[in-house]
Amino acid sequence: MAEEDDLADTAPGAEDDGPSLFEAPPLGEQERMVEAILFASAEPVTVAELNARMPHGADGAAAVDLLRKRYEGRGVAVVKVGEAWAIRTAPDLGFLMQKETTETRKLSRAAIETLAIVAYHQPVTRAEIEEIRGVSVSRGTIDQLLELEWIRFGRRRMTPGRPVTFVVTQEFLDHFGLESARDLPGVKELRSAGLLENRPPPGEPAEGDEAEEQDELFDASES
Repeated sequence: MAEEDDLADTAPGAEDDGPSLFEAPPLGEQERMVEAILFASAEPVTVAELNARMPHGADGAAAVDLLRKRYEGRGVAVVKVGEAWAIRTAPDLGFLMQKETTETRKLSRAAIETLAIVAYHQPVTRAEIEEIRGVSVSRGTIDQLLELEWIRFGRRRMTPGRPVTFVVTQEFLDHFGLESARDLPGVKELRSAGLLENRPPPGEPAEGDEAEEQDELFDASES
């Protein structure tokens, strides 16, 4: 009878202490998965996207936080871009990534001012941009920023005409190394950098019209 009991214990279907197929992998293994995903992704990845790619029950938020701490002080860092995460070169080592030749894109003063207004006042309509600048905004200026993917269309305002609004994109935040628009420099920092010295006093028209502003080109170098 004892032998029959032993056979019953080893029969197919008997309970064992092995890992369940539906059990999430250890957090250390989840960290490796997150590292692989972020390393291979050209664009920042959200926690929701991480969870969707990882095994059932995995905790992408905990894994990415563990990975972020592991990379502290290293040559690359796990950084937050908007609501997503990415692996980027450590800020203090960025000079090592500079190329001998750089691709330069030209931005007009009108485009730079429009971009700044969207960044600091988003969501903002075209009419509001024109009110702040004091001059009209050409369609070409808006199109240029849309093509660069630094601004995008936001929600329409619940006002007569339902005007569309503009907001900055995740690409804009990533390009300038910002986690969110709240990390933009303040007015004092802009003035100390000389970026507000040439603006006309309130109530006075800007020098030249839109066509003249388009001729004043500023470089926005991209590595």
